[in-house]
Amino acid sequence: NQNSSISSALDLELVRPDRKPLLLVGALGQALMLGIMAVIFGTAAQGGVGNLDMQGNQGLIALLAANGYIAFFAFSWGPIMWVMLGEMFPNKFRGAALSICGVVQWLSNFLITVTFPVLLDSIGLGFSYGIYAAFGVVAFFFVRLFIEETKGRTLEDMSREAEVAS
Repeated sequence: NQNSSISSALDLELVRPDRKPLLLVGALGQALMLGIMAVIFGTAAQGGVGNLDMQGNQGLIALLAANGYIAFFAFSWGPIMWVMLGEMFPNKFRGAALSICGVVQWLSNFLITVTFPVLLDSIGLGFSYGIYAAFGVVAFFFVRLFIEETKGRTLEDMSREAEVAS
């Protein structure tokens, strides 16, 4: 909650920062935090059935990385993606498009929830987190290559551009 509060305060005025750089920083930050946890979980000794025996500062570093992940999400992908989605679709499609995006988001959450135990049992905690970290890197390149900045652009301008492109 503290991470979310601090991040929300930083994003209080969503019109100030450009949206795309926040998504890029957020994707890399989340990937880095998941990568750190993947390394720690992958190298920690097994202390028993389903228990990790973390040595030295591994537990503290994993905890800080988990909180770092939440912080990166809270100031970037959490709020910014929904702002951008509201800005990037033409008025006549916006309601349907946002509904589809919401369904895709919940299906993605469901997919992660369903696949995590399977991945954990088959490849272990370290590799599971590594896969999710890799998706963070994919998200970075997806945003970099395919997502346009929406700050400072009117809905009418983007609608005209979408009509010309189609």
